[in-house]
Formats: sequence, structure tokens, C-alpha cells
Amino acid sequence: MGAGTLLGIAIGAIIVLLILVINIKMSAFVAMLLVAAGTALATGIPVEEVVPTMQKGMGNTLSSVMIVVGLGAMLGRLIEVAGGADALATSFTKALGKKRVVGAVTAAAFVLGIPIFFDVGFIILAPIVFGFARVAKINPLVIGLPVGAALLTVHVALPPHPGPVAAAGITGADVGLMLAIGLPISAVTALVGYFVAKQIPINKIELLDSPAMKVADDSEKSKAAQVVETAKNRVQAVGAGTVMVLILLPILQIMLGTVGNMMLEEGTTGQRWLSMIGSSAIALLTGVIVAYLVIGSKMKWSLEKRGSILDSALPDVAVIVFVTGAGGVFANVLVTSGIGAALADALIAMNMPIILAGFLIASALRASQGSATVAILTSAGLMVEPIAAAGYSEMQTVLVTLAIAFGGLGLSHINDSGFWIVTKYLGLSVKDGLKTWTVLTTIVGVVGFLLTWGVFLLV
Repeated sequence: MGAGTLLGIAIGAIIVLLILVINIKMSAFVAMLLVAAGTALATGIPVEEVVPTMQKGMGNTLSSVMIVVGLGAMLGRLIEVAGGADALATSFTKALGKKRVVGAVTAAAFVLGIPIFFDVGFIILAPIVFGFARVAKINPLVIGLPVGAALLTVHVALPPHPGPVAAAGITGADVGLMLAIGLPISAVTALVGYFVAKQIPINKIELLDSPAMKVADDSEKSKAAQVVETAKNRVQAVGAGTVMVLILLPILQIMLGTVGNMMLEEGTTGQRWLSMIGSSAIALLTGVIVAYLVIGSKMKWSLEKRGSILDSALPDVAVIVFVTGAGGVFANVLVTSGIGAALADALIAMNMPIILAGFLIASALRASQGSATVAILTSAGLMVEPIAAAGYSEMQTVLVTLAIAFGGLGLSHINDSGFWIVTKYLGLSVKDGLKTWTVLTTIVGVVGFLLTWGVFLLV
């Protein structure tokens, strides 16, 4: 099947999906499964391979998302029910003033995002974002959008995240130099994202329910309702310092694992243990257990209530998990069909500057199959020969690799698991998510690339 036909099918599939979700109001989970199956058949995937392809996409996505989303939601729920998010927000707001809160939280997200994955960081910070918004009496999107953009910027561009590290290994870029150069570029990019987010019209957006907005209530109507307290009745026995420790604990644990992987020889006993201890799943599990003990003790909760609070977090994120998995199904169908490869081949054939080609190929792959990491790795593999043939210096190779990484930043939409995590946690509809989050990530990605290209022209 020709590249033009494949691209036409991809565009048609996305249009149909948007119509189903936005206009017909069909469940996003059902709509994506339906469109994925139709796309698989339209692109020539054998009938007997359609369901296995869909199952593989679901499995690959949920294997990395389900544990993180579940544990992250539990940690956030414990903090939120105890009034910890409001306590932290009140403390920071008093110290910094309302005008500096958004900038401070965004800067903190940028720093915290360096060692941890985007989805982990966003899920942990989401209840804090809503706590700050309540205290400052502002729209949560004012904080949530720039925080998300800052987290995603460092996720795609800076080591030790898997995308940039693996891309550097493919292109031969020095990881240390990539971090040294990428850090200031990413900081400026996140700063621009902060100001761009302020220009996005959000006043008319009606927020939907969000797991991050759930609070506990002691009513006896049902077991689930026993853990839902109103904001007026909550006792803020958990102070800002305790909340900070609980948030930083899994982050520091992940950092420990990252440092171990970088400093210790692969396969050694120390490296293997630190890698396990510093994994997102174990780090968040540790955070949940510590919060269960510390918050439960401070709040004088019974063991039954502590367990009920933990369980109450799961129904609220079930939709996120299922929709994210369906996004993985659609993405895997697009990858298997060869649509991404057709886009890349078409761009390579244009003989444009290598750094521009790398960015555009990564952007095209990001748009076509959703995963930023997959887009970055695939693009690096496609560009490795042109980069080698160009005879670039070490600095130039690093900058081209960074340009590829920024290509994976933009165009976050319905086939991206991160899109669903952000929109569901911020209470955005699909339409509003496309108008805000998709636009913001695309602008930030282009800014990061232009800054990188500017430095490339200077060296």
C-alpha cells in the first residue's frame, strides 16, 4: 500500500474518532477500539492479526501505566483526604503570595520532573495543583497546564529519561553533554510554555469530574462514601512539611535508582537492586505504604478506614486506565500498519537540513502513533546514517539529537496515553484537551526545536 493511501487512512481514522467522541458523544474507550479495528482492516493488516495487534497495544500500554496510575492515585487520595494538599498550598501561598504561586509550582515541577517519568510526576502533583487552585481561588488549568508542559519538556529532552538516553546511544551523542546543553534549553522552553499557557483562553471551559478533585465524606451511605469528607469538615492534621516528605520520598527513591544505573556497572548486585528499588512501581508503592502509616496515624484513622480510602481512589481512575489502554491499541495499529514509516520515508526524501528533518520526522511519528519515546527512538534510528555522513562535531551531534527529542514533545492528542492522563486529571473534555493541551505541547515543542536550531547555527 502506498504512502499516500496510508496517510489518508490515518487522517480519516483520526477524523472519525474525533467525530465519534466529540459530536456523537460516544465513550472514548469504545470509539478508539472501534476505529482501531477499522483502521487495521483498512490498512491491510490480516484479519487473523487484527485482534492480537489490538491486544498487544493494550497490554504494552497498561503494563507501564496501570501500576503507576493506581498507586499514584492512592498516594494522592491519602494526602487529599487528610487535607494535605490544602495545607501545602496554604503554606506556600502565604510564603510566596498568590501572584508567584503558579510560577513556583511550575518551576518545582520542572526540577522534580528531571528524575521521574512524566505520568508519575503529573499524577503525584495533580492533587497538589487543585489544592493550590482552591487556596489561591484560581482555575486549576492556570497551574495544571504549565506544570504538565514543564514535566513533559524534561521527559522528552533530558537524560536520564529513556527517550533522550536511548536516542543519544543510537546517534552517538554524549549523554553528559546532552544534559549540560539540554538543561538550559529545556528551562527556557518550559518558561516560554509557562507564558504561553497564560494566554490560552480557559475561562469558558467547564471542568468535568477529576480524580484529583475528589475529597472524603464520612457519611454512612455506602462503604465507598465513608471515605468522602467535605472540605469544611476535614481536619488538617497533616502539615505542609509532612506532605512535602511524602511527595519527595518516591521521587528521591527514583533518583536513587537513576544514579545507580548511571554510576554502577550494569549487571552488578548494587545496580540491579538500585534499579529495582528506584523503579516507578516500587517507589510509588513505598510512598503509599509510608503515607498509609504516617497519615493514618496522624489522623487517627482505623485500619478499615485507611484501606477504604486507598480503595476509593481506584474507581475514579478506572476510566483513565481503560481509555489510556485503548489509546495504546489505536497507537499499535498505526505502528503495525506502517503509517509512521511511510511518513518518515516521505520526509527523508525531501532532502531538507538534517536537524530539521530529524525534528519533523519525530513530530510526524509522535502525531501518528502517540508515544513520544517511540517517536524519538525511531527517528534517531532513521537519522543515524545521515548524521554520521554529515561528519558533525560532538556538539552538533548532541544538538541534532535534542532536535529529534523536541519533535517528540508536541502534537499530544487522542492516541497518546499522556493526553488522557492530563485531560482526565484536569477535568478536560476531549475537545477542550485538543484546544489547550495539544496546542500547548505543540507550541512548546516548536520553541524547544527553534532554540536548539539557533544554538546549532552558532556552533
